[in-house]
Amino acid sequence: MASILNVDQINNAAGTSAVTIDASTGKPSFPNGATLPAGSVIQVVQGTYSSNVTISTGTYTFTGLTATITPQFATSKILVQIEQQGCKAFNANTGDINLRLQRNSSDIYKFALGYFYGISSEFRSGISGCYLDSPATTSATVYRTMFAANDGGSCVMQNDNANTVSTITLMEIAQ
Repeated sequence: MASILNVDQINNAAGTSAVTIDASTGKPSFPNGATLPAGSVIQVVQGTYSSNVTISTGTYTFTGLTATITPQFATSKILVQIEQQGCKAFNANTGDINLRLQRNSSDIYKFALGYFYGISSEFRSGISGCYLDSPATTSATVYRTMFAANDGGSCVMQNDNANTVSTITLMEIAQ
């Protein structure tokens, strides 16, 4: 049997307010500047995208993968975890896909999705990446990925023929 406890406020042993729960958001607030211990996860947001996006250029293009988080504290860090799916077709036997992570349209991290060499004319790949960001804000913050084809050929993100889904997970971490 499941139990449910409904509260607006939790008091400490002395009987004074320790935690208040916002009725509309369900988020806790702490009195007298109290905070969660460093390293605590305050909130988690995830974005997914599964429609294909195709390019044949070295110009960075939006992959479709995005997520928005509004940090509760300006001192928090945001741990960004990416699982980006892609496919590269070649004019020759080598090539790579370059990927950038952006915060509010500014590049904050760059990495290659994959470098391919071989006899096949098409390669599928995925990359998992993590980046610990310090946005220093309590405003809504948008994280997204951009990609570019390098060394000729075309790139497809979230190749729907393979039913692939890319994900981005944002975790606000207390400092």
